[in-house]
Amino acid sequence: MLLAIDVGNDGIKFGVFDGDRRLHDWRIPTRLDSTSDELGLVFTQLMREADIDAAAIRGAAVSSVVPPLNARLAEAVRRYFHCEPLMVMPGVKTGLKIRYEDPREVGADRIVASLAAFRKYGGPLIIIDFGTGTTYDAVSRDGEYLGGAIAPGVQISIDALVQHGARLFRVELKPPPSVIGRTTGESLQAGIIYGFVAQVEGMVARLRRELGDEARVIATGGMASVIAPETTIIEEVDDGLMLDGLRLVYELNAPRAQVGD
Repeated sequence: MLLAIDVGNDGIKFGVFDGDRRLHDWRIPTRLDSTSDELGLVFTQLMREADIDAAAIRGAAVSSVVPPLNARLAEAVRRYFHCEPLMVMPGVKTGLKIRYEDPREVGADRIVASLAAFRKYGGPLIIIDFGTGTTYDAVSRDGEYLGGAIAPGVQISIDALVQHGARLFRVELKPPPSVIGRTTGESLQAGIIYGFVAQVEGMVARLRRELGDEARVIATGGMASVIAPETTIIEEVDDGLMLDGLRLVYELNAPRAQVGD
């Protein structure tokens, strides 16, 4: 079995695969002060609760955008799962031709998600990841990673607005009855939800002018389920892209037999 771990700025998502079947996945908060033992114990305890034997893990693949945690995470995998983790970084095979001017600058998460999306949906393709930042990634018909755009994420934007607006406050992230809010709370909801919807629709229109109008749009990330229902531009919300992509990267770089052992 394979352990796939995606480390983001706000959360760590990890899952276990038996072959190409994802048995279970979990999400825990990202803490910069986590030790290798804390990480290992949390992983194994959650797996135990799902009746998954940590001793059955034969390989691990890790994507991380939080460098301070990388060494501790790798040590946790070695100590608790007795295997050497495959860290997705420059030099690792991804199955995509990367057309960035300097491929080393591209976040591992963007490449991994793009690989999974291209394998599932084909190209041309636009992948929108609603994470700490909102990223837009473009993949050609032939599976070339072309690059994309990075915008502030939904939660970061809310945090900045509340922090700098003395009379503003946090609201439930749901569409208000009307785009014309009649209370401060409704006005905030309208601005946040429909403002990001407008950003998505505008960015996709511009990206399609370069990629072609037939480019499909796939969304992932924590806020995708909030934004996607308010627009017809997003064809699919796929929460499993990152973990599926890690499995694919592992298969490209490690003996295939290990994944299903």
